[in-house]
Amino acid sequence: MTTDALFDKLKHPNPHIRDRAMVEIVETRDENTISRLIGILDDDDVVYRRAAVKLLGLLEMDVVSPLVDALLHSENVTVRGSAAKALAQVAINYPDQPFPEVGLQGLKTAINDPNPVVHIASVMALGQMGSPAFDILVESLTTTDNVAVQVVIVNALASLGDPRCTEILTTFANDESVDSYVRESAVSALARLDLVMKNQRK
Repeated sequence: MTTDALFDKLKHPNPHIRDRAMVEIVETRDENTISRLIGILDDDDVVYRRAAVKLLGLLEMDVVSPLVDALLHSENVTVRGSAAKALAQVAINYPDQPFPEVGLQGLKTAINDPNPVVHIASVMALGQMGSPAFDILVESLTTTDNVAVQVVIVNALASLGDPRCTEILTTFANDESVDSYVRESAVSALARLDLVMKNQRK
């Protein structure tokens, strides 16, 4: 099957057909695969775009630098948000591989993106990175004055499963100078963090 035919199957309404096409694209990837997939991130077809995000997440760490470039430099908010989601997919699919520093720093920068689609997706992606994202999330939590970003960061910290998060979240939960919604979120996040850490010990 030609590459064009495989890419067309990423638009198919049947998820099994899309998944089979993804496997074939991964197995037959060439030097154009990543750029072609990133080019789909602004497509109006949501199914096609989501398939590209999922597929980019299967291409290991090679995709991180080009995705960061799209995340930080595309003028299209859909591309930037999709790039952040694809970086999260890489972290989810390859948890035993160290996530490249360029990816962590790119997501850190994107937390300051003016568009909520992008900065929320970037924080959520960092929440998939585990302990390497701890310092970035804590720094952003303590320096941003955007309450919505703080809430997303608090929830991302709970996902890290890092014991250091307990102190940070406890501080925010008890700090009356912090927005009440952030404090409430920190209380909920503490309970979730406890569950995450218990599951890690199993």
